[in-house]
Amino acid sequence: MRAAEHLLSLEQSIFLRLRAVADRRAAADAERHGRDPKPAHLLTGERGEDLAWFHLRSLGYTVVARRWHSARLRGDLDLVAWDGDTLVIFEVKTRTAHDLAPAETAVDVDKQRMLRRMASAYLRRLPEPWRDLVPVRFDVLSVYDLPSGTEFEHIRSAFPLNGSG
Repeated sequence: MRAAEHLLSLEQSIFLRLRAVADRRAAADAERHGRDPKPAHLLTGERGEDLAWFHLRSLGYTVVARRWHSARLRGDLDLVAWDGDTLVIFEVKTRTAHDLAPAETAVDVDKQRMLRRMASAYLRRLPEPWRDLVPVRFDVLSVYDLPSGTEFEHIRSAFPLNGSG
């Protein structure tokens, strides 16, 4: 293992442990104040996005946004990263088991439409001359957080920027 990989692995391990402690404290605080704790599926999704962030960094992506949202639109962009000169919008789908249908099947036409709108809003934040020149790609990253370890399935160019969805 290279030194950089070891440091990333150590950083990931520490981060995920601290995250688990924070999640437990938040659940205890919610219970103490008579509020419902964050649902398990949301915690699973957040953990998957954390795992995806470390995975993409280890592959050389430059992650520039996590859970980006716009006040004017419903939804968020899980991860936004540069792959060379291409801006990649990642939709992360996390599962704790391999189901009959792969995780990426949850990115249906409605989800694609929402992601396109969110990506357009994100691109409007870029300086004018770059806005229309930046190549954009939508990838789906399925994260399987299994007892035996974490598995990733990366679908590059899962759907186009301009489409019927």
